[in-house]
Amino acid sequence: MSNRKHISIQVYGKVHGVFFRASTKEKAQELGITGFVQNEEDGTVYIEAEGDPAALKQLEQWAHEGPRRAQVERVEVKEMESLAGFKEFKVKR
Repeated sequence: MSNRKHISIQVYGKVHGVFFRASTKEKAQELGITGFVQNEEDGTVYIEAEGDPAALKQLEQWAHEGPRRAQVERVEVKEMESLAGFKEFKVKR
């Protein structure tokens, strides 16, 4: 647990209705990352993720592309103050 980091990723563009959340969950599980992903009312996708810094970097890079049908315009990443202790990776609303 010592070198785990907690980040948030906001993804802008055509990211609703293109399996972004399901694909994010798949990628996170593949990388051993915990947290959640959800659609926001403003049309963005919001991700909170915890894990190894190298794995989080891979998730961040993946978010710039997303699933095949997504058209990502912009990605904002913030490092969070503390760990939330997520047990798994979930798809929310």
